[in-house]
Amino acid sequence: MTPSNASLAESIASLPALERRKILATLRPAEAERLAHEWRFWARANQLAPNGTWAVWLLLAGRGFGKTRTGAEWVRERVKAGAGRIALVAETAADARDVMVEGESGLLSVCWEGDRSAAGGVLGRPLYEPSKRRITWANGAMATTYSAEEPDQLRGPQHDTAWADELAKWRYEEAWDNLMLGLRLGDDPRSVVTTTPKPTRLLRRLIADMRTMVTRGSTFDNRAHLAQAFLDGVVALYGGTRIGRQELMAEMLEDAAGALWRRAEIEALRVKHAPDLKRIVVAIDPAVSASEGSDETGIIVAGYGLDEKGYVLQDLSGRYSPAEWAGHAIAALHRWRADRVIGEVNNGGDMIEHTLRAVDPRVPYRAVRASRGKQARAEPIAALYEQGKVRHVGAFSALEDQMVSWEPLGSEHSPDRVDALVWALSELMLGGGGPAVFNIF
Repeated sequence: MTPSNASLAESIASLPALERRKILATLRPAEAERLAHEWRFWARANQLAPNGTWAVWLLLAGRGFGKTRTGAEWVRERVKAGAGRIALVAETAADARDVMVEGESGLLSVCWEGDRSAAGGVLGRPLYEPSKRRITWANGAMATTYSAEEPDQLRGPQHDTAWADELAKWRYEEAWDNLMLGLRLGDDPRSVVTTTPKPTRLLRRLIADMRTMVTRGSTFDNRAHLAQAFLDGVVALYGGTRIGRQELMAEMLEDAAGALWRRAEIEALRVKHAPDLKRIVVAIDPAVSASEGSDETGIIVAGYGLDEKGYVLQDLSGRYSPAEWAGHAIAALHRWRADRVIGEVNNGGDMIEHTLRAVDPRVPYRAVRASRGKQARAEPIAALYEQGKVRHVGAFSALEDQMVSWEPLGSEHSPDRVDALVWALSELMLGGGGPAVFNIF
């Protein structure tokens, strides 16, 4: 039986071979070529824009669902229908370029030479000018890429169509507000948002808005186009876990019952800018290995203000080789003019110092040693948040997800980003964390 969400292509593929051949035999070569590029033939039902009146189509879906292809095809359909000014906004400029435009499912890949507008005019493949962040079609329609890290890019430009990718990861809510204030051209300005759901204030705003149409989908909706080895792997790794429910099933998860932090608390402490700072440190919680399935290396930059509050400035965590995480940490040290790098000697021993010194022999470094468990170290920092003494300068999606989902009681998981956060704020606000191994001011 064909699933109710199946595409027309999947429905035809499920027919007996004789019926299938009869249908395909009726197509002339030109029709068959056009059908190969017809999104409404290949798309599943939950990949097609909903009917009715709406301003925002919010597509909340898991990894591998086909969100990027859906967004790109929706923009293509809007251009064919007459849209003239399109905004393409991603978390970073690199994401806008590498995913939304040049990616395997991006805008350049879905457009083809035979594309025509609804009025019959030739559109063809658009011209992409990376240096101008611009894509132009034969009829004059133009799409421009923007980075959500630079909200002011969207202050002024006007559009009739917008595609916002991975909105739940955007650092500044202001980027969305500026985009919406500029979405005012034409008779029917609309936007699509393609994102894995996270319970951010902005997503809650959109879901509650009567002008938003919400579509949901999971990774497994697209199983026909995903490798079985991938599906088996993610089920084995994440089946039944919170990260699996969020990243695969696209559930909007609330805070874990035993977590030390609450998302509403973090949201209330968010600011756009830090004040003058007395001190800045870069804290590292290194992973034991750098393989694909290993933990990430936590790298957090934090400062202590003249107002005697802590400020989380940047999260540079990721899966890195030792040379890579050392390079990122030292670059952050210089970029932020930080006092020192903090590293936990329990996890890596002298390796952290040696790795850092291989990149920069004069790096100011302090080794810290954990004499208590993770929960005991984290609780005083969580208390600082409850007292309103810590601020997040912008949003740090992955870090904040870890803060509100980590349940220390009975947990064997090592919260890498949280560990680095705890070390940084302990150094700045609780009198440090161990012997000074090397110190330059």
